[in-house]
Amino acid sequence: MRITRAFGKVVAVKGLGIEIGGPTSKLAIGAQLQVLHGRGSGRGQGRERSETLVCEVIGFRDGRAVCMAFGSLSGVRPGDRAEFLEYNPVLYPSSKWIGRVVDGMGNPLDGKGPLPTGPIAQPFSAAPPPAHERRLVGNQMDLGLRSFNTFLPCCEGQRMGIFAGSGVGKSMLMSMLARNAKADIAVIGLIGERGREVQDFLVKTLGAEGLKKSIVVVATSDAPALMRRQAAYATMALSEYFSQQGKQVLCLMDNLTRFAQAQREIGLSVGEPPTAKGYPPSVFSELPQLLERAGPGRGKEGNITGLFAVLVEGDNTNEPISDAVRGILDGHVILSRDIAERGRYPAIDALASVSRTFTDALSKEQQALIAQARVLMSRYRDMEELIRLGAYRKGSDPITDEAVKIVPRIETFLSQNRDDVSSIEESFALLGAILAEATVTGDQIANANNPVAK
Repeated sequence: MRITRAFGKVVAVKGLGIEIGGPTSKLAIGAQLQVLHGRGSGRGQGRERSETLVCEVIGFRDGRAVCMAFGSLSGVRPGDRAEFLEYNPVLYPSSKWIGRVVDGMGNPLDGKGPLPTGPIAQPFSAAPPPAHERRLVGNQMDLGLRSFNTFLPCCEGQRMGIFAGSGVGKSMLMSMLARNAKADIAVIGLIGERGREVQDFLVKTLGAEGLKKSIVVVATSDAPALMRRQAAYATMALSEYFSQQGKQVLCLMDNLTRFAQAQREIGLSVGEPPTAKGYPPSVFSELPQLLERAGPGRGKEGNITGLFAVLVEGDNTNEPISDAVRGILDGHVILSRDIAERGRYPAIDALASVSRTFTDALSKEQQALIAQARVLMSRYRDMEELIRLGAYRKGSDPITDEAVKIVPRIETFLSQNRDDVSSIEESFALLGAILAEATVTGDQIANANNPVAK
């Protein structure tokens, strides 16, 4: 809603925050204003030479509005005028945004000209739909990757996290999902990424073919904290818009850790106490508010299937952000540095990863096939050191013998390059052919680690 413009002025700039004096009773948390600064911002001077800096109200202190800016604070000084703009800023997206690259405010970044304005106002920050109004998750979504289509099935409307340390292939995996998934549209949020990586992602990794059915929202690591957070909100707002048009939406966000770090900067600037690893309480309330916006649609709406990358600090998947996100989402995919160092990509650790819709997505026969493969992979991992040292004697254990023969082929099955697309049916046919060569029966393998069955 647009409100009558009122004037205040900058009273102080402290750290990342700007304190504005004026009619604060007309403001609310989340309201936007603009600060006029530069040579033309002083009293009695023309406004045409001033620069504008859009800010957002993040708190109130001592009768003043505490704001953070979407741009650089360079040039802002006490006495600069402030104009109050609006409550609840919105986007006006349209289907013609598909194939475009935008910033967190919905401004074009790709040099292809202005974006057309759609007829529907889509709020950046919206409440998640009531749980009782949502449908159940839909059928399994074909993601084009054998590891997901078999071991980690993802249903329409499901939300999964991809947990990885730096340099393990997280961005490459996200681009493969964007290119190969059978969704109507992919909305991709690149939050806090390096500028060089953004261009690599767009040109080399995602490519022109992937961009044709995608909208990419970008806020690089040098962007202010508010812009990084806003880019995550914009990603969800665009996903919600296309979902409301009945589309099956794949929402990809790389990564949630940068969103949490941006919210940490915002929270600390307004005076919140640091708690777990320096993160203030608002971080752990914002995460579910953001993530719950993805999921099954209502009525005739499409589903928003969410895949959210989490940058794990020190490869510790139990650090605060990873732990909080894992508890919100419907499954977690772990990328292993050990697997990546062996040269197998995507470096998904199938044994450590879980999809909470596994039993809903797969038939009984498919579940039995995956259980058989997991037992062999688990046995191979337990005995791997002995096998590599040559200390294991063939014939000592029939299950281990099968694991030595079959697991290397499963590892090859899980390996996939960017242009290699495999449907659900093709994936299970390949895995079934591999396991069919086992001389020990499926029931014997499945019961190998079951003491009751023994």
